[in-house]
Amino acid sequence: MSTELLSAFEQLARERGIAAEVLFEAVEAALISAYKRNFGTSQNVRVVMDRETGAIKVFARKDVVETVTDNKQEISLEAAKAIDIAYQIGDIVEQEVTPKDFGRIAAQNAKQVVVQRIREAERSLVYDEYSNRENDIVTGVVQRIEQRQVFVDLGKAEAVLPPTEQISGEPYRYGERIKAYIVEVKKLPKGPQIMLSRTHPGLLRRLFELEVPEIHDGIVEIKSVAREPGLRSKISVHSADENVDPVGSCVGHKGLRVQMIVNELRGEKIDVVRWSENPEEYIANALSPAKVIAVEVYEADKSSRVIVPDYQLSLAIGREGQNARLAAKLTGWKIDIKSETQALMMQGEAEES
Repeated sequence: MSTELLSAFEQLARERGIAAEVLFEAVEAALISAYKRNFGTSQNVRVVMDRETGAIKVFARKDVVETVTDNKQEISLEAAKAIDIAYQIGDIVEQEVTPKDFGRIAAQNAKQVVVQRIREAERSLVYDEYSNRENDIVTGVVQRIEQRQVFVDLGKAEAVLPPTEQISGEPYRYGERIKAYIVEVKKLPKGPQIMLSRTHPGLLRRLFELEVPEIHDGIVEIKSVAREPGLRSKISVHSADENVDPVGSCVGHKGLRVQMIVNELRGEKIDVVRWSENPEEYIANALSPAKVIAVEVYEADKSSRVIVPDYQLSLAIGREGQNARLAAKLTGWKIDIKSETQALMMQGEAEES
């Protein structure tokens, strides 16, 4: 049994990343309980498992006292000195009390402990790995769908994509590979619970970081992201290097880079705009693809009025106000859009009054 157990410990250390010492300590702790349970004793004992041979020994531990009141827990100073003259009051004397048939009991308990510790250690390792990956992207395979919840196999763990984090109308099929954003990792008794999202703005940010080397290398910086998942998104970018076109870097040659991300998000339209520290310029850029004539900003309430050509009004506002809404979210400014004709009429009314 001893040789087999040692081999098992070594194999687990290699294959599962569970330290052999963790298993040794767990087995020793379990054998203390097994000894007390099987031999009907309440005495204080220590179990030692030899790290080289696997041999198991049980030692009774007794406190050295002047006057003994409990024979199972204490030993007199006189009796202790008979064992070793160096013992003093307060020391602990250990005497081997290993039962003859303790090996069989040890083997049964060791197996149970090893199985339990493997599960606990694996759960802990998985939790540590994925808790460090919160706010990152993972790729997994759709395993099953239950009550609208999509369970995704990540290889070492199973994650959940709840209905609230799914893109509306997006189909999920068994065996399909998908990318998702880790929003939270909880430590539960049955193992870590990994919560995924396909709607989080962070997913779009990380996809660009993966797809665009200039972003990964810090040459281009993502300043802000605004999403209406499955429909449309806007992302503002900036580069401190005047020789680098941040928008062009993200879009890629013939739009290949941004198209890869659009494909991953099942056709979600993406506007990449240039960030500017000048709010007028930034707001005008954010309303892309609409052309802007003028922008007036009001710092007091962080609002703005934007004037666009008459024929660009519907484009600037977007379907059901989507373009204007995303631009406001991207820039952090309230945006009131007027056509050129509307602006002139308002100006005329103001002059008359």
